[in-house]
Amino acid sequence: MSRIDELIREHCPDGVEYKLLKDVCEILDSKRKPVSKSARVAGIYPYYGANGIQDYVSEYIFDGRFVLVGEDGSVITKSGNPVVTWAEGKIWVNNHAHILSERDGVMLRYLYFVIQTIDIGHLVHGNIPKLTGGDIKSLSIPVPPLPVQEEIVRILDNFTELEAELEAELEARRKQYEYYRNSLLNVEGRMRNVEGGMRNVECRMQNAEWKRVKLGEIGKVCMCKRVLKEQTSTIGEIPFYKIGTFGKQADAFISRELFEEYVSKYSFPRKGDILISAAGTIGRSVIYDGEPAYYQDSNIVWVENDESKALNKWLFYCYQMSPWRVSTGGTIARLYNDNISNAEIPLPPLDVQERIVNVLDNFESLCNDLGIGLPAEIEARRKQYEYYRNKLLTFERM
Repeated sequence: MSRIDELIREHCPDGVEYKLLKDVCEILDSKRKPVSKSARVAGIYPYYGANGIQDYVSEYIFDGRFVLVGEDGSVITKSGNPVVTWAEGKIWVNNHAHILSERDGVMLRYLYFVIQTIDIGHLVHGNIPKLTGGDIKSLSIPVPPLPVQEEIVRILDNFTELEAELEAELEARRKQYEYYRNSLLNVEGRMRNVEGGMRNVECRMQNAEWKRVKLGEIGKVCMCKRVLKEQTSTIGEIPFYKIGTFGKQADAFISRELFEEYVSKYSFPRKGDILISAAGTIGRSVIYDGEPAYYQDSNIVWVENDESKALNKWLFYCYQMSPWRVSTGGTIARLYNDNISNAEIPLPPLDVQERIVNVLDNFESLCNDLGIGLPAEIEARRKQYEYYRNKLLTFERM
C-alpha cells in the first residue's frame, strides 16, 4: 500500500468533503489594477495577465504566494480545464486573472494543482472566453485533510521539478543550436570557436568558396492564386491556410475542384519548397510537405528554387537568421516581394551546404522532435504528471 493510500485510509476512509472555492481561499480580485501598455513604467516586478507574465513594471500591488486563474482571453486549455499560474513574491496582476491566496485548512499549493483538474467547459462561453468572478467562486473542489494534501503536493511537486529541470536543459540545447547555426552560416565559413564534432565540417569548409547572393538570384518570389472568402468554407476537402493559421491547424477549406484548377493554372509550391509568412509572424518558415493544401496569396510566399544553387533546407536555415528588411511604412509591417528578393544569404558550394544542413538537422531534431531526445522525455513526463495529478485528486464524496 502506498503512502497516499495509507493516509486516505487513516484520515478520510469514507470520502472527502467538497467545498466551494470561495469558502477555502481568499479571492483578492478587488485589489487588482489593470495598466495599459503605454502607461506602464518598465521595472523588475512581474505584471501578470490571464495566462502568465505579460510584462515587467516598476511597482507591485501584491507580495506573497498566489494562484492566478485566467478570467478572460486565454482562460481554458484544450482539455477544458482552467489556465492556472503559480506566482510568488512582489507582483502586479491585471483584471484578466483571478487572484487567490491561502486560508487556513487548505494548502495554496494543493489549490494550484486541484484547480487544474476542474472541467470549466460549460462555464466559459462568448467570442472572448470568460470565467467570471461568480463562476470561479462557485467551483467545487475536494478538500481532504491536511496530511493528505501535503502528500499530494509532495508527489506532484517532484513531477514539476523534474519537468522544470528538463525544460531548462532543453533551453540550453536550443541556445547551443542557435550558436552553432550562426557559426555555421557565417559567410566566410571560418568557425574558430566551433568544437568537438563540428571540427570535420570546419576543416572541409576552410577552403570552400563562400559568397553572398540575393534571394532573387536563386529564384523568383511566388504566391498562390487569390482565393476569395466566398470560395472558402469551415469544412471541406483541401485545407486553406491564412496568415493566422500558417504553421498551425487550418480553420478554412476550399473544394478539391478549385484546388486542382488553380494548381494546374497558377503558381503552386513543390514538395520541399520553403513557405514564408510575409505578414503576421513575419519570416515564419514551413517546409511544404507535398500534401494537398492551399495558401493565402501575398501573405504566404516562397522562392521558386530548383536546388541547383541552394538546397531548400539551406534556405530554411538561412531564413531563421531573418535576412530581410521588413517594410514598416504602412499600418501593418510586412515583407514585400522586393524585401525578399533583395535579402542576402551566404552561399557555399552544394556539398558544404549538405554537410551543414545534416549537422543542423540533427540539432533541430534533438531540440524539437517530439519523437526523440529531450522533447520526447518532457512530453512523456508531462503526460505522466497529468495522469497522476488526475488520479491523486479524484476522491469519493463524503
